[in-house]
Amino acid sequence: QVQPVESGGGLVQAGGSLRLSCAASGSIFSINVMGWYRQAPGNQRELVARIASGGTTNYADSVKGRFTISRDNAKNTVYLQMNSLKPEDTAVYYCNLHSPWGGGMDYWGKGTLVTVSS
Repeated sequence: QVQPVESGGGLVQAGGSLRLSCAASGSIFSINVMGWYRQAPGNQRELVARIASGGTTNYADSVKGRFTISRDNAKNTVYLQMNSLKPEDTAVYYCNLHSPWGGGMDYWGKGTLVTVSS
């Protein structure tokens, strides 16, 4: 079983920065895509950014130029550097690990709360 564990959330003023980390444990050899999603109150969960094992990245339009996703394969960790934070970035951020095995499996962390004050 794969278990992602997030850390790094908190309260920050608008314009500030935070870095989220997600450490993966368990049978991670099958994981090819690591990503971050977020869910604000009353909203659906949405993709923020993801990075494939080869380094290809995708970002939501709302965070392009402000957020950067990276991964350290040796540490089985994915990071999300968030700069120029806005109040609308306030949400619970979830780490997602995707495996193509078994028709596709997704593993989710429990989430970390990011609150951006104006």
